[in-house]
Amino acid sequence: MTADAPQRHYRAPCPSCGAPVEFRSAAAPYAVCGYCRSTVVRSGEQLRRIGRMAELFDDHSPLQLMASGRIALDGQDQPFTLIGRLQYQSEAGVWAEWIAALQDGRTATLGEDNGAYVFTQSDAAAHPPAGLPPDLPRQLAGGTVTLDGQPWVVAFSGSVHLLAAEGELPKLPALGQPFELVELRSEDGQVLSIDYGHAPPAIERGRAVRLQDLQLTGLKDESAREDQGGRSFACPHCGAPVTVQLDSSKSCTCPSCHSLIDLSAGIGGELKAVEQSVHSTPLIPLGASGELEGVRWQVVGYQRRIGHEPGDDERFAWSEYLLYHRERGFAFLVDAEDGWSLVRTATGAPKIDKDHRRARYLGATYTLQSSYEATTTEVLGEFYWPVQAGQQTTNRDYVSGNNLLSTESGAGEVTTSVGSRIDGARVAEAFGLATAKARFERQDVGPFVASKGVGCMTLIVIIIFFIVIASIMDSCSGSSGYSRSSGGSFGGYSSGGSHK
Repeated sequence: MTADAPQRHYRAPCPSCGAPVEFRSAAAPYAVCGYCRSTVVRSGEQLRRIGRMAELFDDHSPLQLMASGRIALDGQDQPFTLIGRLQYQSEAGVWAEWIAALQDGRTATLGEDNGAYVFTQSDAAAHPPAGLPPDLPRQLAGGTVTLDGQPWVVAFSGSVHLLAAEGELPKLPALGQPFELVELRSEDGQVLSIDYGHAPPAIERGRAVRLQDLQLTGLKDESAREDQGGRSFACPHCGAPVTVQLDSSKSCTCPSCHSLIDLSAGIGGELKAVEQSVHSTPLIPLGASGELEGVRWQVVGYQRRIGHEPGDDERFAWSEYLLYHRERGFAFLVDAEDGWSLVRTATGAPKIDKDHRRARYLGATYTLQSSYEATTTEVLGEFYWPVQAGQQTTNRDYVSGNNLLSTESGAGEVTTSVGSRIDGARVAEAFGLATAKARFERQDVGPFVASKGVGCMTLIVIIIFFIVIASIMDSCSGSSGYSRSSGGSFGGYSSGGSHK
């Protein structure tokens, strides 16, 4: 058999409506009829109806059934075809799992969560780790567990349920019935997903992937997924029209009164609005598009945040722009007084020393720059999580040369983000604001972080030194001097979910 030889197909009429139901994978015993939504199971050469599947919601994914690609697995280039999709929901968010039929007859999973993608294999190819604790679902996010001698960080632990499905399915959780799911992340970027809806638990292991690296063909035509200008409704506070462009948005603001509107229950549900005072104006307008790192991003959200170190009354502020790209998902453009940075939520989890002074991730070592409490004060636009004014997190920022890493804890979830600094003039040019690039210039300094061994007299000498330098600089250039900066939060909040 050649590498690209097609698998044997099996076709039979749907027992409910008579439409043809086709199976392309011998490993997928279930299927959802594309005509009447009946859920059927193969029984010998017959199909048996076992229920009806709920309608899928439009998640604006570029993927669709029968899209095909290639991925390197076990040292070999493996062709695959997407034959099924399951949509899941937890309190943290909604995500999809695409069933990939491999050329060798196995199935794998391409997980999609807010534009992030992870390719995993089941325990048929990824051996179950030794020492799996039975009480792992009760482990809090941010905790660590050692399996097969390897440390893992608990990125998510909670109850999830199946919303809807389509196509061929090797597994079929009961519709709407909750089950426990645990997501583990490693320092080298691996993901371990443990599904406690099975006995023994079903385990999948994988890593993050980019769509452009999968050589995908048969993707959904972008013109076919346009939403006719978005979803519109009246602001529950002032009655002005509000339009939501992204189906994945969980919160947005009214363009007229700036009320923050919670969309987590859906537009058809009861909408809750909270008034907020907006005092800042984004340098980059909402809806603007710009090319950074070879990707054409659109600004869909903006938030202003303040921070302070524990026990310190001094406050510092920064801005975060939420960027969106159809295939790359979401990224954050952070505007802090010490410079701009472009960051994305990481799939893996860094290995952090007990004293939190060092963090290691994907072979790089980062040094702690600052540790602080962060609060969201102003919000504009759309967000894929239910952002709230007053939302608080605990942040730690690490640096390694020009590269950045941040951990952010809040609401039972720990998020890691990675990225790098970017020149302010480059940001201005990217979004067509070159004539105003002077407003994008920032200081090239960061907050001073004293090491544990620095004494009081040393600190006094250092402070006097900086005062003298600042005075000289001020007399020469008219500058306002040093201003404390947070360095940015490098990623804000995440949606949670499985990221499988």
